[in-house]
Amino acid sequence: MPEKKTMERARKDAREGKAPSTQAGEFVREEIHHVREGKHGARSTKQAIAIGLSKARRAGVGLPSPNPRTQNKDTIKQAARDTARGHSPTKKVSTKRSRATTKALKREEHTAASKPALSKQAKASARQRGPANRKAAARKAVATKGKAGLKRAAAKAARTRASR
Repeated sequence: MPEKKTMERARKDAREGKAPSTQAGEFVREEIHHVREGKHGARSTKQAIAIGLSKARRAGVGLPSPNPRTQNKDTIKQAARDTARGHSPTKKVSTKRSRATTKALKREEHTAASKPALSKQAKASARQRGPANRKAAARKAVATKGKAGLKRAAAKAARTRASR
């Protein structure tokens, strides 16, 4: 069950007209925090992200279904189940199943949510998208940042250049 603050942040994003992926990002963020604080672990960074996306779908965030060309059939089926669950009224969660899942995740390590692991995952994902897509994303980010945001980004870039 997502935390109340996460749900509020996701709803705020929805009200502001932000993309479903941005709304889902709040759930992924929560999951990363859970792994970091030791609530449970994850076998990989991808697993932690997948748990967050599943929570988002179950909370009613309108995420598109995974790409059939790149994703496993089981993943696509699970995403469909999560989406359906997000559209239907909530049912009582099976205590045994829930406890078993948590127990299994507790046995996993916590390095999946470390800064280097997240960085490695983000870079690998960006590499798959290709240079044109990355450039388009950067252009969009610049357009939506605003003056104060651009100023902050420029200062950060200058600090990065100076440190290297």
